[in-house]
Amino acid sequence: MHETGRVLPSRASVVIIGGGAMGVSSAYALAAAGVPDVVLIDKGPLGSGSTSKAAGGVRAQFSDRVNIELAVRSLETFETFADRFGQEIDLHKVGYLFLLDSPESVAEFEKNVAVQNDLGVPSRMISVREAAELSPLIDTDGLLAAAYSPTDGHCTPESVVLGYAGAARRMGARLLPNCAATGIETVDGRIAAVLTEGGRIETDTVICAAGAWSRPIGGWVGVDLPVTPLRRQVLVTEPVPDLPPTAFTIDFGTTFYFHREGPGLLLGMSDPDETPGFKLDRSDAWLPRLGEAMARRAPALMETGIATGWAGLYEVTPDHNALIGTAPGVDRFIYATGFSGHGFLMSPAVGEVVRDLYLGRTPFVDVTGFDAGRFAQSWTRPELNIV
Repeated sequence: MHETGRVLPSRASVVIIGGGAMGVSSAYALAAAGVPDVVLIDKGPLGSGSTSKAAGGVRAQFSDRVNIELAVRSLETFETFADRFGQEIDLHKVGYLFLLDSPESVAEFEKNVAVQNDLGVPSRMISVREAAELSPLIDTDGLLAAAYSPTDGHCTPESVVLGYAGAARRMGARLLPNCAATGIETVDGRIAAVLTEGGRIETDTVICAAGAWSRPIGGWVGVDLPVTPLRRQVLVTEPVPDLPPTAFTIDFGTTFYFHREGPGLLLGMSDPDETPGFKLDRSDAWLPRLGEAMARRAPALMETGIATGWAGLYEVTPDHNALIGTAPGVDRFIYATGFSGHGFLMSPAVGEVVRDLYLGRTPFVDVTGFDAGRFAQSWTRPELNIV
C-alpha cells in the first residue's frame, strides 16, 4: 500500500521515473504503441518540477541539427495537440526573435538559419527595422541584425502535461504521482525492480526522465548522468496598458527575454553568477543585471511593476546538450534528461525517441551523439542557441 491508499502495481514492463513533460510524453508514446503495464512515478505532483516553472517557449531555432529536428517534430505536435489530446494548451505562434549585437553572433546565426532552412524551418535573418516592428517595446541601439522564425511561440506547460497524462492513462499506463523512487535493484547487471516509498515494483526496464534530479538515479545503476541543477528565475509584470502584439524576444548578448503573458509580460534572464544547487527560492541578486539589460533593450518596461515571479531549475550538462540513450553496463536503463532548458519544448519528439529505444526501433532522428558517455570520451557537441 501507498500512503494515499493506492495499491502499487507489483510488476511493470517499464518504470518511468519523472512525471514532467518528458516522462508523461514517454508514457503516452509507449502505451500508445501497445506496451502493456507502463508505470510512471514521480516524487511530487505531475509536472511539478522544472516543467511547471518553464517559460513555455517552443521554438526550432537551434544550432545543432538533431535539436532542430527534435524541435520541428515537437512543434508539429503542439500545433495539433488540442485536437489529438482534447487539451487546450494556449499555443501562441508569435515567433521567436533573437536580437544580435555582435558581428560574431550575426555570423553564427546566419549559419544556423541556413541549417534550419535546410530542415524546413522558416527562420530568416531580418533587419533591425523589421525587428522593431515585430517587438515594438525594444530600443534598437547597438543592434546589428536579428533572426526570426514565425512558427515559434509559447504555450502552457502544465496543460501539455495534463494532455499527455490523460492520454497515457486512457491507453492503460499507470501514473503514480507523490510516489518517490528510492532505489533500483539489479541482479547480475540486469534491472530487477524499482524501489519506491510505496513499495517495490518488479521491472526489467527503467526510463530516467527526472530532469535536474537525474544524476543520483543514474548512480543507482552505476551510470554517470552529468546533470547539474541550476536555478533560473522568471518574473511576470503587472498588466501593461495598450500592450502591442510582440514576438517572443531574446536579447542574445545578455539573454534577457520577454513574451506576452495575459495582460502583462513574462520576462527572465540567465544569471552568470548563479551557482549549482537545488535552489527554488527567489533571490534578488540577479535583479540589478536584469534591470541594466532592460534599461538598455526595453526601457519602456522599467516603469512596469512586477506582479509575481518564481524560480525553477535548468538541468544543465557540460555542453548544454541533452543526454538520450541506453546505458551500457546495465541491462535496460534508458535516459532522456539534461536538456539544459529546452526539455519542455522537445518533449513530444523525445517521447517518440524513448519509445523507439525501448522497442529496439530506429528513431526518426539519430540521437547517438547524445549518449551520456560522450564526456568520458571527451567529445562534446555544444548547442549554441541557449538562453
